[in-house]
Amino acid sequence: MTFGDRKHRRSARAPLLPEKHDHHEPLETGFDGASFSGAVFNLSTTVVGAGIMALPATIKQLGMVPGLIAIVLAAMLTESSIDMILRFTRASKTTSYSGLVGDAFGGAGRTLLQVCIVVNNVGTLVVYLIIIGDVLSGTWSAGGGVHHSGVLEEWFGQSWWTTRSSLLLLTTILVFAPLISFKRVDSLRYTSALSMGLAVVFVVITAGVAVMKLINGSIGMPRLLPELDGQASFWKLFTTVPILVTAYICHHNIHPIENELKDPTHMKSIVRTSITLCSSVYVATSFFGFLLFGNQTLDDVLANFDGDLGIPYSSFLNDVVRLSYGIHLMLVFPIVFFSLRLNVDGLLFPYAIPIALDNRRFYLETAALMGFVFLGANFVPSIWDAFQFTGATATVSVGFIFPAAIALRDNHAIATKNDRRVSWVMIVLAVSSSTVAISSDIYSIFISGKGIES
Repeated sequence: MTFGDRKHRRSARAPLLPEKHDHHEPLETGFDGASFSGAVFNLSTTVVGAGIMALPATIKQLGMVPGLIAIVLAAMLTESSIDMILRFTRASKTTSYSGLVGDAFGGAGRTLLQVCIVVNNVGTLVVYLIIIGDVLSGTWSAGGGVHHSGVLEEWFGQSWWTTRSSLLLLTTILVFAPLISFKRVDSLRYTSALSMGLAVVFVVITAGVAVMKLINGSIGMPRLLPELDGQASFWKLFTTVPILVTAYICHHNIHPIENELKDPTHMKSIVRTSITLCSSVYVATSFFGFLLFGNQTLDDVLANFDGDLGIPYSSFLNDVVRLSYGIHLMLVFPIVFFSLRLNVDGLLFPYAIPIALDNRRFYLETAALMGFVFLGANFVPSIWDAFQFTGATATVSVGFIFPAAIALRDNHAIATKNDRRVSWVMIVLAVSSSTVAISSDIYSIFISGKGIES
């Protein structure tokens, strides 16, 4: 069946909701489909980004036992949501997440999903660039009082090329530009495998340092349960929900990866393998990170690797951890960028041919989006609070609210009782996590405003 035949079949079914721009055609005659392992690495890299560094602090709030259980439960819930997306996609005969939402809720629903994915991915990419800048060039502490040196700044001193702007520009030209120019997500399988390998390096170093210090008696056993010393500490437990809910978000890349598979029927196994791999990395990072730093665990555990670890070669290990994590984020960047470009193109050119088949449109959109993200990272350095708002709305919508709404809508009458139960759990978790995150942000802004006034 040709591309034109598919276009005619889809337009006859839903003329107002074509999904031509989301469909991936093989672009090379030698490409006969993506492999199982390549798909696993690409999906896993979508999951494991900057959020991994916040998980040890989550364990610090919840305690070791409840925290690790919560990480595993979040993984199970994510797998269920993706499984629902795959089943309803087949029933609706669509090839994209936006097409699936359009089938259930029409053009308005489709557009709303694409906007959520764009907001989520732009925010994520800007944060990645800021962290990369912090790792390489250094950053100032809150209030600008203390400068924390970056790895390259420590090695080579302060120079024009070790400034944040210069290093981010070099990273964009030398690393991002080649990787975001690929038209197939499967082309990123090797960089994704390397990215996951670097995440494992972080886990291995953290685990090794923790075990060494446990053996020599310089750290004790971690706190197993949360500390509750009042109403405030109880409510603070709920601030961990947004981190757990969004830790496994990868839904926007499910269809691009599935569409390129040699055998699409393997997608369910790919998802299960990827979620298992990611949850293993998450559990190990959380366990050993909290074991190593205990109550001194910072909100971003990477910041804990900025001083003496109390073991030989501490400075060297700190540099390895920070540099490997910076490179890890560089290799995660193009995977997230891939779905950003697809959805921006879907919003701007809903009736055009696939973007991968139009070179001019492909490179113009790629350059414009990369330029926007680059400017955001350079000129809006304090964006954490803002992206907590967008993460608490757009991210949870992509990962939980839309899959749950599709199952509850059940246009094709395939939803099971378990689907409905899981859907309501996802909606409650998503709404509660968003409410907690937004309320926490508003409270923090209000308190800081009162502090300035006084």
